[in-house]
This record gives sequence, C-alpha cells and structure tokens, in this order.
Amino acid sequence: MRMISRQINDGVATRRIPSSEAGLTLVEMIVVLAIIALVAALIVPNVIGRPDQARVTTANADIATIATQLTTYRLDNGAYPTSEQGLKALVERTSTPPLPATFPDGGYVSTMPQDPWGKPYVYESNGSTYSITSLGRDGKQGGEGVDADIVRKR
Repeated sequence: MRMISRQINDGVATRRIPSSEAGLTLVEMIVVLAIIALVAALIVPNVIGRPDQARVTTANADIATIATQLTTYRLDNGAYPTSEQGLKALVERTSTPPLPATFPDGGYVSTMPQDPWGKPYVYESNGSTYSITSLGRDGKQGGEGVDADIVRKR
C-alpha cells in the first residue's frame, strides 16, 4: 500500500494518508450525481408547474404591503391618497390636492409597484376608502383561476 504524506502548515506535524483514502473515486462521484438527479426529478416538476400560482401569492403579498403603506400614509396625513394622486403618492410627494402634511425622505415605497405580471396595480380611492386590484394574468377585469382579479378594499 502506497502512503501519501501531508505536512501541516507549521511544518511540525505530519499525517500519513493511505492512497485509497486520498480523494473521491469515480464511483462515489457517480453515486452523488445520481442522488442529486433523483432529488431534482422529484422536486422540479412540482415547482416548475406552478409559476402562475406563485405569482398570485406574490400579488397578494404585494397588495398587503401596499395596504400597510397606505395605512401609514393615512396616519401621517389624515386620508388615503385619492384616485387622481394614485399609488405614485407613495413614491414621491404629490402636487395634486389634497397635499400631504408630511412625507418621509425616500417615500413610503421606493418604486412604483407593479403586479407580478408586469402591469400596474389599479388603485381607486376617495380619501377615506380605497381599492387595490391586480387584474391577474390576462390583465382584464374578471376571469377565473390565475386570470381572476385580486382585490383588496378598505
């Protein structure tokens, strides 16, 4: 049996490693790759087949986040932004009346929110109530499944 010597950095201690233990064999590598392939074959179809369901979940989470920021805006200014001001009033100080009494540096959100399908959220408000809507995958009112509208009213 051939032995391989390995020296530790300080040069004092050495350890002898049999050549049969010096690294992974081709068989071990194939076994590991087969296990990874098996796990991927079981998981990937479950994940790949549901991108639209993931987008619906993302839209619901986004709308909840926007609703939280709208509540903060209302607490700071006494009313929600109007339909004319839109969600843009959360990004930058609006010049459309009623003007906000306070506005934080950087706004309430950093960028104009879009739904997971790349379309703007539909926002309607009279100042005391609001509605935020994602029109779903098809971008049209109504629909079923992933094409259905996602709406939050307050």
